[in-house]
Amino acid sequence: MGRPRSHDLDLLLDHARALWVDGGAAGLTIRRLSARSGVSNGAIYNAFGSRDNLLARVWAREADAFLAFQREAVEHAGRAGTAQDAVVAAALAPATYARTDEQAARLLLAVPIGDIVNADLGPTERSLIEGQRRLLWDLIVELAERLWGRSDRSAATLVTYCLVDLPGKLLLSAAGPTDPLAVHAVEQAVRGITGVRPPTP
Repeated sequence: MGRPRSHDLDLLLDHARALWVDGGAAGLTIRRLSARSGVSNGAIYNAFGSRDNLLARVWAREADAFLAFQREAVEHAGRAGTAQDAVVAAALAPATYARTDEQAARLLLAVPIGDIVNADLGPTERSLIEGQRRLLWDLIVELAERLWGRSDRSAATLVTYCLVDLPGKLLLSAAGPTDPLAVHAVEQAVRGITGVRPPTP
């Protein structure tokens, strides 16, 4: 069974993303993707190797675009305001991103990068995910240093709460990632957390 062409792979990933968003990770199976896309099970396995690799490729494609968007939001906020404003911009990036791509924002909020890293991935997929995890960690450490001149575990953990945990809990539990009340709650929580230096580890 031949491997789908590159543009067909992009279309397959579009279908896979839609299945994931509609039914959660459990809703994205090779059989359902085949039924939705019209591509045979064999061709999908030939393209991705496994379901875990397929999930990783979908996630990585969305994360790649989002991390670039988030970085730009941080830089813009940092130029116009304070280090705290930059952290707020990073935390609210999923809500801002959802205005143009709500499916991607929901998927990235619902599935932490740790869930993908811990899957049984091939070398290509693992390299993609590990690269994105490094990008996120670099941003977390950079923001901690901007805020407090520190990059120790306590400082980095608090920034992780702001960028990962709070948006994932509040924006997904609301009427949608752009829900004004949830956005307000994330911003005020982040400003509260970052307004005081973290305890010395």
